[in-house]
Amino acid sequence: MTPRALCNTPTLFAFTAAFAFWAGPSFAAEPILVQSTTSTANSGLYDHLLPQFQEATGLEVRVVAVGTGQAIKNAANCDGDVLLVHAKAAEEAFVASGGGVSRTDLMFNDFVLVGPASDPAGIAGGEDVLAALARIAESGSPFVSRGDDSGTHKKERALWEDAGATPGDEAGAWYREAGSGMGATLNVAVGMDAYTLTDRASWISFGNKAAHRIVVEGDERLFNQYGVILGNPEACPSVNAEGGQAFIDWLLSENGQEAIASFTVAGQQLFFPNAPGHD
Repeated sequence: MTPRALCNTPTLFAFTAAFAFWAGPSFAAEPILVQSTTSTANSGLYDHLLPQFQEATGLEVRVVAVGTGQAIKNAANCDGDVLLVHAKAAEEAFVASGGGVSRTDLMFNDFVLVGPASDPAGIAGGEDVLAALARIAESGSPFVSRGDDSGTHKKERALWEDAGATPGDEAGAWYREAGSGMGATLNVAVGMDAYTLTDRASWISFGNKAAHRIVVEGDERLFNQYGVILGNPEACPSVNAEGGQAFIDWLLSENGQEAIASFTVAGQQLFFPNAPGHD
């Protein structure tokens, strides 16, 4: 089953509007399909953004929320019009392969390392994520990885490598791969009294924190950039290029960037717009 076929399943976030089209080019009635990372959907960002976009344009947007790696694969398989994810190197490779027209910075936030209040690795309050990961490995303290080729998983693997402490097969006793999304991975980490890496938006929105807390934050290596890409209609004739570009243009516009900045959960801003020309 392709992601377009998933449009009627519970994994899809669908939004419709009954407003008139905006003045401008005539857009096809086909919905815009966005292949997206999970953090933007699970945090509620689309619930906040899409009604505003639809009021302005009358266009319907449907979002398939999966890990970044899967979202890129889906778009490469021509199952999507717009790609909105957070793994810049993979995004640039996707564009270079001809899968996307171009990539543009959209917004950012950061990753944080969370762990149990008992803090068995003794890393709480630190700002050096590489030192913290090295200490987790040295102490054999439990760590749960998403293990799903998502943007967060890609970041985690890069950090382990930079820390010189890449978990190998022998790490199984303390390093576990959930093979799941961020919410499920956080639930596993809480249940195991384990550390894990998460984007801050997912952590703020997560409702089962128990005694877990942020133990390491503020390292510039934890910067988390999101990008937006239009699928290449030359490679995938099914791409709704007009509608997809309209959505991208709105996200990058002053109105779209302000809408991103105004989204908060528990009084905290989750995403910070940084499209070119809006810094």
